[in-house]
Amino acid sequence: MLIGCPKEIKNQEYRVGMTPSAAQEAIARGHSVIIETNAGAGAGFPDDSYTAIGAEIVDTAAEIFARAEMVVKVKEPQPAERKQLHEDQILFTYLHLAPDPAQTKDLLDSGVTAIAYETVTDRAGGLPLLAPMSEVAGRLAPQVGSWTLQKANGGRGVLMGGVPGVLPAKVVVIGGGVVGTHAARIAAGMGADVTVLDMSMPRMRYLDDVYGGVFKTNYASRGNTADLIQTADMIIGAVLIPGAAAPKLISREQLGSMKPGAALVDVAIDQGGCFETSHATTHDDPIYEVDGIMHYCVANMPGAVARTSTIALGNATMPFMLALADKGWRQACEDDAHLLNGLNTHAGKLTYYAVGKALGLDVISPALALKM
Repeated sequence: MLIGCPKEIKNQEYRVGMTPSAAQEAIARGHSVIIETNAGAGAGFPDDSYTAIGAEIVDTAAEIFARAEMVVKVKEPQPAERKQLHEDQILFTYLHLAPDPAQTKDLLDSGVTAIAYETVTDRAGGLPLLAPMSEVAGRLAPQVGSWTLQKANGGRGVLMGGVPGVLPAKVVVIGGGVVGTHAARIAAGMGADVTVLDMSMPRMRYLDDVYGGVFKTNYASRGNTADLIQTADMIIGAVLIPGAAAPKLISREQLGSMKPGAALVDVAIDQGGCFETSHATTHDDPIYEVDGIMHYCVANMPGAVARTSTIALGNATMPFMLALADKGWRQACEDDAHLLNGLNTHAGKLTYYAVGKALGLDVISPALALKM
């Protein structure tokens, strides 16, 4: 199979869909790999690191999209990229379709077979291709949140760990999954007073058993959430419903009950955000203010640490990418129901229920798509 990897064009996105290591593994199995020039430069992988292992460097993304049987990316294809996708081509990348009707329409119109990293599952019920970026984003969230809290950026001017005689920042993390756990660990490590809200009692028991001396847990009822945000200096939104639009957990009206200059960090922004006042921002201009509350809503947070993120993502995606290349998408998905869960579009049909529900579109089952 001819596998292609274009340079990411989303604002301030420096990750790359294939590491030289992944390209080398594909080539060793008899596949061909083409990489757009400078695609890996932002993550510290120059062109010669790809040519050294037998990959071909091409000058333009257009050549990638025209020639490749499978296109491997990081972020969702941008409008200019979507115009170049075509039927009988596999797209393997993050998609986050539920809050993005324009992208969904373009993918359906193209006929491309789109497999989304974020909906591939595993035997434990996890999301193995989302997890590494959730870990990165979770660990970044307190870091960018503490920067947002600085007075020069419009924040309250509160130091995360305080100093002797001054209390530390109060941080509330909504969601105790991968993002929330990593965010809570880092925030607590910075010296903050951290509480994690979740609705799963088994998950909270686990967090209490493992991290009981590091941060606190509380049930994520509306009342508890409303009470805690009134005293919080920072709130990290870390809620995920796989493939679906994120629920809105804090309303605009509730901002009035919060401390002026408090920081909201919305890690769920790729799925539409979990605060009513959230909208996607970029690393160029990451922060905005609504009713005195500072919002950090960068849609590709892990892109800020592109090398770490690229290697972590490449480690996770490589086995699935190789299966798709070795077997073709149909056989690979027949052999692995968890990979089949990643199928979002095929031949103009939507194949992921949560996206169809969010956008009001008809959906066929992935099993039926295999037979088309």
